[in-house]
Amino acid sequence: MQRYVLTIYQPDGEPPGPEVLEPVMRDLGALEEEMKAAGAWLFSGGLRPPEEAAVLRAGDGEVLTVDGPYTEGKEHVGGFTVIQAPGREAALAWGRRMAAAATLPIEVREFWG
Repeated sequence: MQRYVLTIYQPDGEPPGPEVLEPVMRDLGALEEEMKAAGAWLFSGGLRPPEEAAVLRAGDGEVLTVDGPYTEGKEHVGGFTVIQAPGREAALAWGRRMAAAATLPIEVREFWG
């Protein structure tokens, strides 16, 4: 079995209100339970907002710390789920279901090594 990370990209700014967010979280929770039952789910987690991030950059013999996201953009990584699947197509099938539940873009990428 290969391992894949399913990365959720969300738009910058305030999260939507409970009328939007609660059904999404319910659907994602149900999907996670299905992944667990199928033996695909390994772990998942959400991330704090990008403005709470710090970037460490090595150069000139020192490591500089900069507050905020690595790059500026219109979206950021909001969370991820790590799964195991017999191949890319199976991982993409879980990713499609996650995209439908989250109503956000999902990147599916195999772990290397």
